[in-house]
Amino acid sequence: MTTSVSSDIYGSLGLSATANAKTKKNDSLDQADFLKLMTTQLQHQDPTKPMDNSQMVSQMAQLSTVQGITDLNTTVKTFQSAMSSDQILKGASLVGHEVMVPSTKFSLEGEGGTSGTVAAPSAGTVTVEITDANGQKVTTLSVPADAAGEVNFQWDGTDASGNRMPAGSYTIAATHSDSSGASTKLNTYVQAEVESVTVGSDGLYLNLKGLGTAPLDYVLRVS
Repeated sequence: MTTSVSSDIYGSLGLSATANAKTKKNDSLDQADFLKLMTTQLQHQDPTKPMDNSQMVSQMAQLSTVQGITDLNTTVKTFQSAMSSDQILKGASLVGHEVMVPSTKFSLEGEGGTSGTVAAPSAGTVTVEITDANGQKVTTLSVPADAAGEVNFQWDGTDASGNRMPAGSYTIAATHSDSSGASTKLNTYVQAEVESVTVGSDGLYLNLKGLGTAPLDYVLRVS
């Protein structure tokens, strides 16, 4: 003889899962319930034993605080919505423009070259090494740094022998050498075209041609 056992624990108790979930949801008091309790208490107090003034003032202060928090939440949500719309407009205005962002990679097109910049710590020489997708060195650029600050570099898209390199993704690494010969690795910034923008939960992102996605606050310069 086979006995069938119901796997529905709510059904075995004569309840439904929906009803039980609803009961759990109603176990907690929300803001409207709190306000209703306070006003009901004031309406049904004993006239012969009125509420103590200090208690009355305390509860009125609580009521005012709750209302103030509600108004503040509404204001903050409105402000967030306005900020989000403003970010979208700012991002849309960048589409089609070139921006400079921190990156160790850049994309070479079928024609022309590419450019970037580094921040030299002092006067000296900045050396930029360019490698292809297979890790093979393509060419090395040497740019003088007259003083501490930005040093721009440009690559015409050719290798050390002057041959045009195919379009694709390339990697760059920059170092700075001062007059004493001390060498320092530098962060590199490259230019890329903004193709579109994406609104994320934590801000606006730019979709850059050949580089992928970068947050809006990564942009160093717009051209």
